Amino acid sequence: MLRYTLNRLVMMVFTLFMIATITFFLLAAVPGDVLTDRTERLPPEIRANIYARYGLDRPLGERYLKTMLAMFKGDFGTSILYEGQTVQSILKEKLPISARLGLQQMLLGITSGLGLGILATVKKDTWIDRGIVFVVVLLISIPHLVFGLILQKLFAGTLGWFPVIGWPEGKDLWLGGWKYTVLPTLTGCFSYIALYARLMKTSMLDVINQDYVVTARSKGLSEFDVVRKHVVRNSFIPIITLLPLSVAMSITGSFFIERIFAIPGIGLYYTTAVQGRDLPIVLGETVILSMIFIIVIFITDILYALIDPRIRLRGGKLR
Repeated sequence: MLRYTLNRLVMMVFTLFMIATITFFLLAAVPGDVLTDRTERLPPEIRANIYARYGLDRPLGERYLKTMLAMFKGDFGTSILYEGQTVQSILKEKLPISARLGLQQMLLGITSGLGLGILATVKKDTWIDRGIVFVVVLLISIPHLVFGLILQKLFAGTLGWFPVIGWPEGKDLWLGGWKYTVLPTLTGCFSYIALYARLMKTSMLDVINQDYVVTARSKGLSEFDVVRKHVVRNSFIPIITLLPLSVAMSITGSFFIERIFAIPGIGLYYTTAVQGRDLPIVLGETVILSMIFIIVIFITDILYALIDPRIRLRGGKLR
């Protein structure tokens, strides 16, 4: 177990290094830079001074080494688009907004998906099962962008029930302003519904034919008790191992949804920074969000061994 943990820690550091390197050079390969549009009409002398101020006049290799050294010290630099703001300040201010949106999407989507998955299994080969499968396939096939625009058009435009854009702030940041959160939450929860409904149904179908379920039926237990105590309960092992990754996804925000509904979360800032090629913000948020995912995946691997006794760590690998 110790050997496996150390190997994963080394791989985590190496993965973050590669992510940062690839991000840096991908942005450098794009024609122009963050200052191109802002300085193209300025005199050459002033333009040169501005580039020197941000270090963009230095060779690419030198900028890369300087950026990597600063990053490993926890310094991602200051935003060029957002004067005076750092990655840390943006995350501190905007992460709660993305976290609330993501957690609402996750809670509504997962509970609905699990319920549909259980219902589809119990009503297997009926019109209810086929209807749920059709809805799941539909939810997987349609992108968030389309869902968001449809909901905006119908419930905000035609019916006028909810505002088109905006997000609660101040004292309403966590528990108020629900009318602003309904449409973004619905837009983002559909993917969770589709994922967990399929996963729950597949897991239950795998468990429902196990010997201990047949034995429970032979003892005279009602079908409701068999499903509740034996099938559903034992079907939650793959669900539990997927939950940490879903939590990480919910915290990091829904980038396109924030863009559609003009929600001032980290997703909106990130997409704006990518479009403007603001390297400090793009690189910093990419590394930090990647770190969250990598840590969650590491925890999930450990949970496999702790939750399911059939899985053991041998030679530093999961088996």
